[in-house]
Amino acid sequence: MSGPLDYQVENGVATITLNRPERYNAFDNDLSFKFIDTLKEVKKDPQVRAVVLTGAGKAFCTGQDLKDIQGKKRSLGESVDKRYNPMIRLIVGTEKPFICRLNGVAAGAGASLALACDHVVASENASMLWAFANIGLVLDSGSSFFLPRLVGRQKAFELATLGEKINMQQALQLGLVNQVVSDDKLDETVNQLALKYAQMPTKAIGLIKRMLNQSFESSLDQMLEQEKFGQEIAGRTEDYQEGVAAFVEKRKPVYKGR
Repeated sequence: MSGPLDYQVENGVATITLNRPERYNAFDNDLSFKFIDTLKEVKKDPQVRAVVLTGAGKAFCTGQDLKDIQGKKRSLGESVDKRYNPMIRLIVGTEKPFICRLNGVAAGAGASLALACDHVVASENASMLWAFANIGLVLDSGSSFFLPRLVGRQKAFELATLGEKINMQQALQLGLVNQVVSDDKLDETVNQLALKYAQMPTKAIGLIKRMLNQSFESSLDQMLEQEKFGQEIAGRTEDYQEGVAAFVEKRKPVYKGR
């Protein structure tokens, strides 16, 4: 791999690899904007039906590269608005499944990226921490939204203020990751899951993702309306017709994401 980010598409699966291993895949300006541009490409490319997000080397992502900003006068609010918020909005707002291949430490905005994904497969040697308060800052990149919804307010407060590293067994128990596997099983597990999603009815998966995201701020009646709306759209897809035909014909469906 060359450059701060590697992007590949194969068999309907886009793999985005943050590629600054010497800096534990921390974000500088170059990586930030290349990542945003890649996420935009993922969103609009109909050939992409599932996305894997990971990091090169020993780390997943350690958030902002502090050496890159040390001594520079800059607005942190503007940096969050221009660099990190677009990343999170694109991951959550793209109606395709995002799988986090959590290969190592995820810290700060890197931990937020993992939580923004739809499914997290973690190496048993990975770890997570929210160290913002350790340097006098607050949560950003969506962690103030994701953490309390996943672990509850009090546990979120503990993780956000004490800034202590948690291992993957703790993360699994808290519901921060979906599964934990050994290092030598990480690639196989992620690849199998990504291919499975890439062969599923993409429009339906995207609508389900949209509905689940809306459910946090919606009433039952609002979600019943969203289900009605989503079902109408799904029922008009080629994949729905294929699914019904395959069921009747007692065969495996071949979905094309249309």
